[in-house]
Amino acid sequence: MQLFACGVNHHTAPVSIRERVAFPPDILPKALSDVTGERRIAREAAILSTCNRTEIYCNTQEPEGVAEWLANFHGLPPREVKPYLYLLPQQEAANHAFRVASGLDSMVLGETQILGQMKQAAEKANDAGTLGLLLNKLFQRTFSVAKEVRTATEIGSSTVSMSAAAVTLAERIFPSISGQAVLFIGAGEMIDLVATHFAARSPRRLMVVNRTIERARDLANKFGGEAAALNNLPDLLAEFDIVITSTASPLPIVGLGLVERAIKQRKHRPMFMVDLAVPRDIETEVGELNDVFLYTVDSLGEVVRAGQDSRQSAVTQAEAIIQARVNEFMHWMDTRQAVPVIRSLRDHGERLRRHEMEKAQKALAKGENPAAVLEALSRALMNKLLHDPSHALNQAGENEREELARLVSHLYNLHGDS
Repeated sequence: MQLFACGVNHHTAPVSIRERVAFPPDILPKALSDVTGERRIAREAAILSTCNRTEIYCNTQEPEGVAEWLANFHGLPPREVKPYLYLLPQQEAANHAFRVASGLDSMVLGETQILGQMKQAAEKANDAGTLGLLLNKLFQRTFSVAKEVRTATEIGSSTVSMSAAAVTLAERIFPSISGQAVLFIGAGEMIDLVATHFAARSPRRLMVVNRTIERARDLANKFGGEAAALNNLPDLLAEFDIVITSTASPLPIVGLGLVERAIKQRKHRPMFMVDLAVPRDIETEVGELNDVFLYTVDSLGEVVRAGQDSRQSAVTQAEAIIQARVNEFMHWMDTRQAVPVIRSLRDHGERLRRHEMEKAQKALAKGENPAAVLEALSRALMNKLLHDPSHALNQAGENEREELARLVSHLYNLHGDS
């Protein structure tokens, strides 16, 4: 079993790279089937794809092949992705998985959302039939470690979330949120979190637009807001001062021309926009407009990191827990490496047993004395089971005989002369 974690994240790659290797939810089953399919690049695989990271956890003998597959699957030359890619083997992969699930590797230190995302990644892989013994065990341990870290440390206390950071930045542009109209594009978990923070500031107007009007209406009703279908966005955009977007669209849904027209209609009153999606929902050129303040997940990360230094002691505690659990997981992996040898040893013993049993049954069928048959059976089994270690000791060279004798003594629990 060879465990590897392969991917990019906000530490190694800008959003312009991360969005090109992201996996929309509807593509995941195909991707999992492809990486574990006919070519058998990986024996097992699970894919974690969020706004901050795309990671493949896999059991493979071809880690470089998995890295190439990630680029090729997205139609990218591997050389474009390689500078941003990490490929973590065995112990490093387990350590990374435990840190990610515990929120230690997140842009928002201690955030809880990533644990749910990892659980979804494991469920998707399980549904696709690409989880085996190794990855099942890895995720079981990962979720257990994350729970222990969050229970035993203060890693999640006083967390400055992405949602809170968005509000903080908006308040730098506008004196008060209560006087502004806020538009949310999308109706998923991230928009729900951000809307909760903005709604607490009692904005003048709140609206949710989404491809599915029913989902938009359900979310808007939580905050006493309005709902509209996404195709109404061109007519609505100019009415809002603050725009937050997070959808699963593979292409931008807010283009430069659309925002230019909205700014003109607003008579150049400023517009604050936050794009939390990866791939991005808002064309990058929008950020070059004079009256638009556009922020991405990477921009918000700078605000978030400012509040993390005070929890360094919690990080140290969490790292110690994780290291101990990594050691335990690696011990489990080491024991699994011996399974094929153990199975072969048992098969060998079973063949000897069956052969001697057949001889004994034939002897009994001929009417031979049962006691003598049992004696012959036990002696034959003893001789055959002891033949290989005895032969090895007799044939061993001087340099290896002492080590072999020590090993045999340990295996058979021998304690000198008896």
